[in-house]
Amino acid sequence: MPSISEKQEHQKQVLTLNDIEKRKVVEHNNLITSIAKMDKTPLKMFELAVSCIDTEKPLEDNTVYLSKRDLFAFFKVSDNDKHSRFKEAVEKMQKQAFFKIKEKKDKGFEFENIVPIPYVKWTDYNDEVLIRFSPEIIPYLVNLKKNFTQHALSDLAELNSKYSIILYRWLSMNYNQYEHYSVKGGRREEQVESYRNPTISIKELRTMTDTVKLYKEFRDLDKRVLKESLEEINTHTSFNVTYDKIKKGRSIDSIIFHIQKKFVADDPSYKQDDEAYLADKAQKEIEEGQLALQAMDSRYTKMLGEHFLLSYLELMDKATLAGLQKHVYPLYDELKELRGLNGVKDHLSYVADKKEGTTKRNIAKYLKKAIEQYLVTVKIQDKTQDTDI
Repeated sequence: MPSISEKQEHQKQVLTLNDIEKRKVVEHNNLITSIAKMDKTPLKMFELAVSCIDTEKPLEDNTVYLSKRDLFAFFKVSDNDKHSRFKEAVEKMQKQAFFKIKEKKDKGFEFENIVPIPYVKWTDYNDEVLIRFSPEIIPYLVNLKKNFTQHALSDLAELNSKYSIILYRWLSMNYNQYEHYSVKGGRREEQVESYRNPTISIKELRTMTDTVKLYKEFRDLDKRVLKESLEEINTHTSFNVTYDKIKKGRSIDSIIFHIQKKFVADDPSYKQDDEAYLADKAQKEIEEGQLALQAMDSRYTKMLGEHFLLSYLELMDKATLAGLQKHVYPLYDELKELRGLNGVKDHLSYVADKKEGTTKRNIAKYLKKAIEQYLVTVKIQDKTQDTDI
């Protein structure tokens, strides 16, 4: 094996001195949603290696250099057996670990099985570890112009479950899109909110977490893949995440997550130095507050409460009230013009009866869809009556 060039040596030293707390992992979204056929240790080692890539520079020979000191610190290994454990982890990663990637093409789907790191070299007399990525994984890691996700390496350091890591990466992918489109525009408001409250079907969740043949009972999947993972994510990462189960008939059909980002004063990804972002955020908060106050005074809010369509917590939630005032109440006004106030009450009675037994966390979105569908029916009926006359 050729000796390390001076240029590569310099790159290795820079990466060694780089603080793990400041490193970012940048990956294509198709890699985020792929099936990681590996356990937590190879997956975390892969993420650590990816954090060594300088996305602004070409990656020579598909190779990065990692410090064993950084690696042991990342995995919090300090015992005398750490070198043999490192060797076992590397061998396991190369023998068992691969990504199953599914990508939509014009004529259908394309499938790839990629072993991400086929070559690792180290010695027992110095600190360096050479890691070489496979050529097939490189397009998912470098020269990324769109459809990629960035997350903090330090968030992954404390995650001790494969499922926690997989869910964290997927939640980061969605929240990154929420932050991007909430500032840059280009998506409807409902679409932007859907990134902060992403939904995944149980089938997709099982596929992504490689649990298609595990945890056959939903209660086991709920405990091992959802509850335990989110407990870790909420404790150790920059996210606070809750979730709701969405039923289809008697079965749980999908999961909707609700992501909030913790404020971290020294986290550059929080965009606290982006004046345009902060100004836009402040303006949206003012508008949301004004809409919420209007909703509190609206007769429609009282009517929703009387029909048990709003819980106490939803009545206290500013974002929910603002969403109702902006997107739902104007449609109730439209129905009132066509059917009178009693027509609105009749519609809410019907919606209340239909809603029983279902789980609907985003009540504003649910009520908006219901009134939109009903208004179409009302207008068709009125048009038919006018034609008969």
